[in-house]
Amino acid sequence: MAGDLRLCALDLDGTLIDSQHHIVAAMAAAFRAEGLPPPSPAMVREIVGLPLDHAIHRLAPQVRGLQLERVGQAYRDAYFDAKDADSAAEPLMPGARAALDALEADGWLLAVVTGKGRRGLHEVLEAHGLIERFVVLKSADDGPGKPDPTLLLDAVREAGSSTARAVMVGDTVFDMGMARRARVPGIAVTWGYHDLALLETERPAAVIGRFEELAEAAGRLVPA
Repeated sequence: MAGDLRLCALDLDGTLIDSQHHIVAAMAAAFRAEGLPPPSPAMVREIVGLPLDHAIHRLAPQVRGLQLERVGQAYRDAYFDAKDADSAAEPLMPGARAALDALEADGWLLAVVTGKGRRGLHEVLEAHGLIERFVVLKSADDGPGKPDPTLLLDAVREAGSSTARAVMVGDTVFDMGMARRARVPGIAVTWGYHDLALLETERPAAVIGRFEELAEAAGRLVPA
């Protein structure tokens, strides 16, 4: 019955895949291209998940207008140049594939809701042979960025689920803030880019430290 289907929506960077190396390097290259001091890796990890223009502005509030556009384009160019030069795909987080198997075995539909652009999202999922596992893919190209709830609500609707039958899994306060605004239970993971103290400021419904815990945590929040 429509609306009864359970949906597990997952963030990408820092949740499903460990992409910090490429993101940090590309941001540093983009800032250097504009003669700006590059942000530290810790600062970049804090903004992973935001729309690119918001992320850059948070790292350098003085960057606006055309310069903001140039930094954004330089970031995209550097990111995909680095990926083209590196034949190895950004690695899956430990236990990710088995967790997806366990969720599907329990009858969950799967979605990705990410701040990454559509090209990067599709490329990394295809590289790992995972793209067919997800019934909905939502990227930065599909609507307002996190923590705005639009992408998550659209994913729930397109999957034929409901906010009462869905969960959102992510590693940042932007993911948990989006889930809270959408009235979808948020499952915070502690292996990503925001620490537990920061994640708890958005009051997640559950917190897990290993992917092996995901199916059980999701099942407690939304029973079959």
